[in-house]
Amino acid sequence: MEAREYVWKGAIPLQIQLHESEVTALPPPPPLLILAPRIGYLPLLIPRVKPHFGGALPPGADTVWFDYNGLPLKWFIPTGVLFDLLCPEPKRPWNLTVHFRGYPSNILVPCEGEDGVKWSFINSLKEAAYIINGNCKNVMNMSQSDQSELWQSVMNGDLEAYQQVSLKLKFGVLEDEYIVKKNSISLRSKESSADTDMAGQAKTGRIPVRLYVCGATEDFDELEDAPEIDNWDKISYINRPVEVHKEEGKYFTLGDAVKALLPAIFTDKSFIDEDVSKTEVEDDKNAPCVSQGDNQDVSGSAEDRTEKNCEAVEPLFSSNTAELKLLRIHGIEPQLEIPFSWVVNNLMHPEHFLHICVFLKVARANHR
Repeated sequence: MEAREYVWKGAIPLQIQLHESEVTALPPPPPLLILAPRIGYLPLLIPRVKPHFGGALPPGADTVWFDYNGLPLKWFIPTGVLFDLLCPEPKRPWNLTVHFRGYPSNILVPCEGEDGVKWSFINSLKEAAYIINGNCKNVMNMSQSDQSELWQSVMNGDLEAYQQVSLKLKFGVLEDEYIVKKNSISLRSKESSADTDMAGQAKTGRIPVRLYVCGATEDFDELEDAPEIDNWDKISYINRPVEVHKEEGKYFTLGDAVKALLPAIFTDKSFIDEDVSKTEVEDDKNAPCVSQGDNQDVSGSAEDRTEKNCEAVEPLFSSNTAELKLLRIHGIEPQLEIPFSWVVNNLMHPEHFLHICVFLKVARANHR
């Protein structure tokens, strides 16, 4: 099975209980055990959650939301990313609480059920298209049937159906540097000097990335000792494309990408072996993610309203003592030396963003 198939089949066991303040029947309903797709979104579970608890709910209109240890969960972040971010030491089943009343609108943006999730997904797809291709016309010009098929493939976890539709969008594909290098070695004796010169030219690519950074001021050796995240203010978001510069004989690694996204933290020092990759990456901090001209007829996505697109949130931490404790993508903790091209081609989400969760041991910065 290919790596991307494993990603699409990935699921998290959930144990969902109704908040005690909303229980109106005795005995209270038992918790619901359910498998949640990693690439899915929590609101998409509502059709399966509501029937289980419906008989115990108080009267009133439903405004469904979930929390983990009292922290309201942002519905537009994929379920697998939420789990990786909030559970450094994975807990299975993941115990969540569902609410049907008292929506925390001061913390969560409104969600209009499945349609709200769908349009958030489509807007993220447009954003990714603009980053990769320089415009999002390919997404804007999708037929209604293709748009519906694409969304249904995501909801159903159907990779084959997804690929059939997504190929029509003509997203750029980042060459797998490992495969390219193997092929170039086997063909080197047959290449002319002119061909070699052409092959040696640097190639570039822009990769949409959402980086979630959790910093702990106290050190921890075991993941179970990592501090609990009880407030979204403890997480910094970086929503910025990674500029990939490919040169013959050098890999642009996952570690290079993280350093490009966190230049204020990893400046002079490196957290990986410098002999593995020496390619420098030029940050593009001011590049827009969504073309205003291409996006006039749609409201901003949930991400647009809550994060600064393509702009790093100013780090709250000192760069002098920053230490990378954990990096996780789809529940995997890949080595930083792995070619970034492999990570992108195999671990990106269906909306063509790569979601990366990192945990840092940091020293609190002195603010003036």
